[in-house]
Amino acid sequence: METSNQLRPGERLFALLLVLVAGFVFAEAHAISGFRGLTTGGVMPMLAAGVMLLSSLLILADTLRKPRNGSGIQALIAYLLPLRVVLFAGLVTVYAALIPGLGFLAASGAFLFVAIWGLWRRGPVLAAALSTLSILAIYLLFRVVFQVVLPLGSLWQTGKLWS
Repeated sequence: METSNQLRPGERLFALLLVLVAGFVFAEAHAISGFRGLTTGGVMPMLAAGVMLLSSLLILADTLRKPRNGSGIQALIAYLLPLRVVLFAGLVTVYAALIPGLGFLAASGAFLFVAIWGLWRRGPVLAAALSTLSILAIYLLFRVVFQVVLPLGSLWQTGKLWS
């Protein structure tokens, strides 16, 4: 497997954190029973943690050899959180907030429609068709076959939509 010679934003910090976590895991594995013999309970966790620590040290050494690219915290944020990911995380948050009011099926249908339309970009008609088929399949599978009670939502139960 060929690795990139270009240092990605945050790569050194991640490699350092990997070493620290591996060191902590090794210390925790050692705390199980120490290293009193090959038949003690902590030997396998220590072996696994030792491999993890050695691997993370090799990764850190590799990242330290790469030339520095001069990118800062803004480049790291842009690399880790592209706009599409941030928007989709917001969409998931709105979906979770809508479930208690609209109910599972209506909120899921709206979520699927917006997600399919936004991510696939094939038009609203196809997105509506796919989300409708998906909701129908979910309803049939969970409500009819497995008889799971799906949350209706407070708007449907109290009649707030009709009053």
